[in-house]
Amino acid sequence: MTEQEARQPAHSHNPLVRYFRILGPGLVTGASDDDPSGIATYSIAGAAHGYLFLWTAVITFPLMAAIQLVCARIGLVTGRGLAGTVRQHYPRPLIVGACFILLVANVFNIAADLAGMAEAAAMLTGLPALPFVVVFGVGITAITIYMSYATFAQTLKWLTAVLFAYVAAAFMARPQWPAVLTATVVPNFHWNQSSVGTLVGILGTTISPYLFFWQATQEVEEEKSVGRKTLAQRRGATLHELADARLDVNTGMFFSNLVMYFIILATASTLHRAGLQDIQTARQAAEALRPLVGDAAYVLFAMGLIGTGLLAIPVLAGSASFAVAELFVWRAGLDLKPRRARRFYLVFAGAMGAGILLGLFGTNPIRILFFSAVLNGLLAPPLMVLVMLVGGNPKIMGEHVNSLWLRLLGWTATAVMTAAALAFFLTGGS
Repeated sequence: MTEQEARQPAHSHNPLVRYFRILGPGLVTGASDDDPSGIATYSIAGAAHGYLFLWTAVITFPLMAAIQLVCARIGLVTGRGLAGTVRQHYPRPLIVGACFILLVANVFNIAADLAGMAEAAAMLTGLPALPFVVVFGVGITAITIYMSYATFAQTLKWLTAVLFAYVAAAFMARPQWPAVLTATVVPNFHWNQSSVGTLVGILGTTISPYLFFWQATQEVEEEKSVGRKTLAQRRGATLHELADARLDVNTGMFFSNLVMYFIILATASTLHRAGLQDIQTARQAAEALRPLVGDAAYVLFAMGLIGTGLLAIPVLAGSASFAVAELFVWRAGLDLKPRRARRFYLVFAGAMGAGILLGLFGTNPIRILFFSAVLNGLLAPPLMVLVMLVGGNPKIMGEHVNSLWLRLLGWTATAVMTAAALAFFLTGGS
């Protein structure tokens, strides 16, 4: 028995028990992907364009799953996060540039998510929205720093189950099923500013830069949690570990895209059909849930928006903090006390503080959420190139370099995101 095989934990003979036991970083990553920015972007897509973009949920699933699996494999095989791996094997300016892109994208995303959560809270309470930006921002910072994020995330995963209300709402809205089926399996697209901007937003909020860094880092954190504290103990991966990661990632990305599909379908079948094609407020977006729960749609929508924000914002700030910490070789970890990782938590608090300040500008929260998705779509391509280069480098990955399918899907995802970004600029933005 090799050292790698010996370190593999015992597997249950019950496939269902084993399946739920291995779900971890991939599932959390998938859950955090449907954040307030995602909910708003998918709602805007369905309201403005009807069934037109249903096919994107089918196309993006294998593409985002491939990119996230490459990131997971990097973490498992190298024992380092993505930033730490790049720092070790590539010129320093490359990782500095990657961290800068990540910080810009994440701060805007944090600001957008806080603004969306604040408007949801205002809709529930009748109070002004702006104070809630500070309340949520400071509260999330304190909870993440002084509590266990793992416990926090486990609790919030159940709250995000509210998003599955869109599945029921979509069916109860009685969509035109022949048109739905056609829009799902036959990609259609209108070459204009609105459609291109919406496509970039959908791609950006689904295949987001922060997810790349978070996935790799959380694989490393999982390793640390079972006692593999040193790099030597973490380096390398067994076939069982890689197979488990594949199942975990595919599960998380599948449910993320399933929710995406039904948000677009529900809003297309309600808001677009009713002529409400320009969503400006959370109250308008919540109307998509009315076929399911009537007047309680506002409560259900607010719970989903706030719950996903609580789960996603620590991931946004955390992924940036881990990347910067790996760049400068600082001690890092959300399980560490502040006194043991001061600089890591200073970056975390700084990202949150910048997000709070941006969120206080008072611009339309729904439009900020959509803009943040578009920004992610524009900034993702260079980071995806970096991910694919690392995953295909035999000096880094050894025998676990990207397989043919991972290369095909990963580079296709990179090409699609790049083409969408170029189309955005060619059409003059949206």
